[in-house]
Amino acid sequence: MGNCFSVQCSFENFLLRGWDFIVGHANYVCKLKQTLSTLSDALQELRAQRNDVQREAEKLVSNGPQQINNLCLGGCVSKNCLSSYKFGKQVAEMLQKISDHKSKGAFEKVAGNQPAPSVVIRPVEQPVALESTIQKAWSWIEDEDVGIIGLYGLGGVGKTTLLTKLNNKFSTTPNDFEVVIWALVSKDSSVGKIQDRIGETIGFSDGSWKKKSVDQKAVDIYRILNNKRFLVLLDDLWEWVDLKQVGIPKPNQENGSKLIFTTRSLEVCGETGARKKIKVECLEPEKAWELFQDNVGDETLNSHPDIPNLAKQVAQRCGGLPLALITTGRAMACKTTLAEWQYAIEMLKRCALPKMENEQLVEYWFCEGLLNEFDRISEAQMQGNNIISSLLNACLLENGGVIYGEDCVKMHDVIRDMALWITREFEATENNFFAWESGKRMSVMKNKIAVLKETPKCPNLRTMFLSQNKLQMISNGFFQFIPHLTVLDLSGNFGLRALPEGISQLVSLECFDLSYTGIEELPIELKALTKLKMLDLSYMNFLRKIPQHLISSFSKLQIFRMWSVRAIDNHDEDNVLKGGDEKLIEELKGLQRLNILSIEIKSVLCLERFLSFNLFRCWTRALHLKGFGESEVFNVLCLENLERLETLEFLDCFSMKEIKMEKLHTWVSSSTNYTSRFHTLSKVQIRGCSKLKDVTWVILAPNLRRLEVWYCIKMEEILSEEKLHQAAGVIGIPYPKPFLKLESLYLIELPKLKSIYRDALPFPCLTRFGINGCIELKKLPLNSDSAKGNLLSIKGDKFWWANVEWEDEATRHAFLPSFEPLFVV
Repeated sequence: MGNCFSVQCSFENFLLRGWDFIVGHANYVCKLKQTLSTLSDALQELRAQRNDVQREAEKLVSNGPQQINNLCLGGCVSKNCLSSYKFGKQVAEMLQKISDHKSKGAFEKVAGNQPAPSVVIRPVEQPVALESTIQKAWSWIEDEDVGIIGLYGLGGVGKTTLLTKLNNKFSTTPNDFEVVIWALVSKDSSVGKIQDRIGETIGFSDGSWKKKSVDQKAVDIYRILNNKRFLVLLDDLWEWVDLKQVGIPKPNQENGSKLIFTTRSLEVCGETGARKKIKVECLEPEKAWELFQDNVGDETLNSHPDIPNLAKQVAQRCGGLPLALITTGRAMACKTTLAEWQYAIEMLKRCALPKMENEQLVEYWFCEGLLNEFDRISEAQMQGNNIISSLLNACLLENGGVIYGEDCVKMHDVIRDMALWITREFEATENNFFAWESGKRMSVMKNKIAVLKETPKCPNLRTMFLSQNKLQMISNGFFQFIPHLTVLDLSGNFGLRALPEGISQLVSLECFDLSYTGIEELPIELKALTKLKMLDLSYMNFLRKIPQHLISSFSKLQIFRMWSVRAIDNHDEDNVLKGGDEKLIEELKGLQRLNILSIEIKSVLCLERFLSFNLFRCWTRALHLKGFGESEVFNVLCLENLERLETLEFLDCFSMKEIKMEKLHTWVSSSTNYTSRFHTLSKVQIRGCSKLKDVTWVILAPNLRRLEVWYCIKMEEILSEEKLHQAAGVIGIPYPKPFLKLESLYLIELPKLKSIYRDALPFPCLTRFGINGCIELKKLPLNSDSAKGNLLSIKGDKFWWANVEWEDEATRHAFLPSFEPLFVV
């Protein structure tokens, strides 16, 4: 028998070969290979569910190869039967235990106080001023309704640092996740590469798995994650990721899983289905200076008493961008002389790029020929607005706030410097780069320039920004050798009283901005500008004369703006401004290519004439009604046919007692749907209308974003309850909800104002609320749910704020943090 067996069985082995062994227990040995393999699969599916069970199972699996080596005769006999028996029994019991837990769906033994999941701790630099953002992200992670969270922001702003801090936090903070996965995506990553990085965390790391197809990998990943409460952290998404293609089950309330990712694009957040989006902002000046100091080092900062002040200027130039602060700080860490710091500041100061209005920017692009898909500004604006929106969403442009009531954009200093570097590299071969520091485009805005007396030779110059200087004189020869100038911006030079005759040399000019200048007369030499597409004469308070037939000679004009111009009472017949607005309206009638019109009208008679021309119906974007001395009552519905009206202002209408909403007899029938009237109107300003008592008519504008009421000394309420019934009849809705799109509300010097609206309003979009000189306004239309989730800023007088009567204590507490004592429009 010894020859039949290569193993000498001990006495205990024979005792175990009884009936009990044959009938029941033999399976522990005979099926050891099968059960061990099954256990391994089960373990892979349940890894990280419960650490205590996991440790036991892993120990069994790790001892498995040694036990397998003890088997012979096809695996039914062991060299050490008792050991194999005990081990096989443990494996079977553990497999049954895991199966039981799977069917129950819980580990009751440790459900009360589960350990943190297995997390790979990642190295991270000490974050600066990210505490509140981390707290916000964590609160959404704990929110059952939020499955996908997107962290977006400018490159180098700290998104990866934030995600890394969240990853590491899961290693120390008790949570419900069974597995935490980190995967770096980056720009050139394919779906397969993302799958490989996920696979490494969940046990698919062998070479054979990596050779599988994308679809096969997706099935494997889905099989594992579909039975787990998982957290996936994806760093640096550049484009939309199809979760199904990767194999990631969609996180939702049912499975309790989460996906958190970083990206530079808000659009990617939307495309990937982020329920919550967090913009990671640049640092505030104090925190930025703190980070810069840490990277420069005390030794350098203390090497000369003047260096700290110079260092603050360098830090300021970094615009609060952590990456710029760190890299610039480290680069300056060995600069210990004043000359080195002064040189750095000089280099960083070059080519400041100021804020610019969205519409203005698009118009400049159009006249430059950069928006070449369309030949009319109204169509090109869609293309331009789409570009601006994309740049904003990609954090390459930033919201610049509101200036003169217009939304503005700005470019971060670091992004601008990068753009200049790129254009300098490529401008030799490319013609369409929007370079601010090349021979084609020049910006010298806000440089305190008073006189332009040289005769520069700039044969390639196409764009020149001279706005917001202190210009008083431009010599006749200044424009002599700039033959291809297309865009000229002289706006904001209040001291400039005259244009030189040499302006006629600019025969290629297409865009001419003279707004906010002190020019008194437009020279007839402007007739030479036959290619002009845009002319802005708004807020030219000293303009007394426009020669007849000048405006009508601009046959290619598409954009014309003119308001806030001084009324003229002289006998000069060769003056469009003489005798009101009739002559100007006549000249504008002949401009067949006009697309955008902003105009001021000073009497009911002129308004009636203006509205009688159908072409003005679709041209008019902004209408400024000023004076109207003969009118006590104004029917706002006379403007209902202005299809694209965006801005409406009533200025110094001292006689006007009421703005009513009275249906006109010209309307087709009483069943007409009036809800579309004024649907494009987004800004309304009422200023200096001393007899008006309310402005209830604004409820007709469902998309109103900005409302300003200034210096109306008899204004008692913004929305009159009595007149709301009248409005309801016009709109066709019994109880219309006002201000659903309102973002800004300014109420200034309204001494008799007692009410804005009868009830509390939701104000879902309100972010700016300015109030001053409204001493009778004791109650605001706010409750604890108003403007919920918005970063609302309420600016006003401290004394007034202290006497506001709140609906309840919860409302008072909700808005206390919103108040700022300084009032700035």
